[in-house]
Amino acid sequence: MVNKEFFLALADLEAEKGISSEIFIEALRNALVSAYKKQYENGAGSVDVVLNPEKSTIKFYILKTAVEEVTDPEKEISLAEAQMIKKSYKLGDEVREEFVPKDFGRIAAQTAKQVIMQKLHETERDNTLSEFSDKKDELMSCVVRKVDAKNVYVELGKGQIEGVMLPQDQVPGEKYNVNDRLKVYVKNVKNNGRNAQVLVSRTSAGLVKRLFEEEVPEIKSGVVVIKSISREAGQRTKMAIASEDPQVDAVGACVGNKGARVNAVVSELNGEKVDIILWSENPLEFIAKSLSPAKVISVTQVDEKSAIAVVPDDKLSLAIGRDGQNARLAARLTGWKIDVKSESAAAKLDSLQNKAEKEETEE
Repeated sequence: MVNKEFFLALADLEAEKGISSEIFIEALRNALVSAYKKQYENGAGSVDVVLNPEKSTIKFYILKTAVEEVTDPEKEISLAEAQMIKKSYKLGDEVREEFVPKDFGRIAAQTAKQVIMQKLHETERDNTLSEFSDKKDELMSCVVRKVDAKNVYVELGKGQIEGVMLPQDQVPGEKYNVNDRLKVYVKNVKNNGRNAQVLVSRTSAGLVKRLFEEEVPEIKSGVVVIKSISREAGQRTKMAIASEDPQVDAVGACVGNKGARVNAVVSELNGEKVDIILWSENPLEFIAKSLSPAKVISVTQVDEKSAIAVVPDDKLSLAIGRDGQNARLAARLTGWKIDVKSESAAAKLDSLQNKAEKEETEE
């Protein structure tokens, strides 16, 4: 079988896609052997295919073992017949006898097409994995290309790589339209067998972190450090920061001149509120700050990683937040269980405790 066009096409693919023709040829060899066995189930037991790009040939061989007396014609050949093919054959040698399969051209062409398409797909997958292996946890700009009932598909970077935003990575209330430009957090790069899938997110706390790194040079340089972030995407984020340089105001650096830096982040987050909190080594002091914008009168440790925060009566709802959101985010930010009480409720509780202690003493 001679097919110059086929081998020229392989050479073009090697030049265009950077895929070695040897990889194609080896894959095609295995595929042709498999296809032949399927087509001729009752044919010869063992078959080999040899592709020669230099001569543009594809040759088929039946493989048999040279024996003194043949008992299985499909797998064996007499030594006398083997030596008619090549005189140097000896008993036990594998004998290769060339043959031309009848009516196999169409199947061979289909097989070649399938192998090439599969290899191109695998190469694109591998290239995607290679290109994005170092992009995990990074911020990237993208363009929305398709929106279906569940997922949002975006085009990432200059390589036009497709990213997928699953429902849990989409911000409630955000609308995604084709050709929208936005920034996403590369959550993961997965190899799903035939496909490489880049998972991106708009809900991850990592998105907020990367946005501030982009806007605040002091964070990017390491002078200001983000200690922790808690987020309920689309509504509110709390971010704890600290300065490695006493002369640098961490909060001021993040807020920027007239709020320019934080406003740029908020704008990218479509108006999501961002509380910037100064981290403290003292956990009780950190808890008090984490309940911002409410002012805290006192914080008392109750148990390991558990505390009571007392706030003015008129600030209780602010400290707790709508549906408990502010207190919940503060707890996630600090890693402590926080029980928020009003000043009057705390005083009443103290009074009851003191009374109980007094009665116990008197007894």
